[in-house]
Amino acid sequence: MPAFQTLAVIPAPLVKNMLMQIGTRLLALLLRLLFSGLRLEIVKPANALHVDEEGMIFAFWHGKMVTGWLLARKLFPESRPTAVVSLSKDGQILSDTLDRLGFQLIRGSSSKGGNAVKSAMTEELQNHGVVAVTPDGPRGPLHRFKYGTIRLASEQQVPVIFADISYKSARSLKSWDHFEIPMPFSRVTVTLHQLRVPRFASEEALQEFSRQLSARFGYAEP
Repeated sequence: MPAFQTLAVIPAPLVKNMLMQIGTRLLALLLRLLFSGLRLEIVKPANALHVDEEGMIFAFWHGKMVTGWLLARKLFPESRPTAVVSLSKDGQILSDTLDRLGFQLIRGSSSKGGNAVKSAMTEELQNHGVVAVTPDGPRGPLHRFKYGTIRLASEQQVPVIFADISYKSARSLKSWDHFEIPMPFSRVTVTLHQLRVPRFASEEALQEFSRQLSARFGYAEP
């Protein structure tokens, strides 16, 4: 029986699941190959990143995730970082791919499943884990720290390691996040900033601190 006839007699949800598994397996492989060829220059903060001593939030902009996710795996080889991924259809593809790349997963966002997401992140941080996030995702605004990320770092008194990623050569897509795909073997400069988030006396103080971070690390007008 020809392959297309075989697929025709398989229930549609099963076919979709099979294609999804093939796609995410291929995507994970392509990401590994692309990342392995990049010429990374990593500028670290003066103090070392000791994940065994305390939990931390590892952050990078949504448009830089091609490098950002695998960078988290590279920087913390003895840990299994936890990725926070939205519940959207695109999020499902990303979560399946990250699972194949060795991440633990928390599904949800500030708008969907916010309390459950915060609880899961808190538990991971209290267990001295690394939680990887895109603080302007999943829908923006572009290069703006969401208050939830900063609030959690403040409450748990854990550092935020922000990875400022710059490509020498990349293709930028016409999407809200200016999604960038680095060219194979491109030079990539990664500057790591260790941010200590204070406790805030008010919600207004938290929001102002978040705005200052966005202005400092954003590539658009604050």
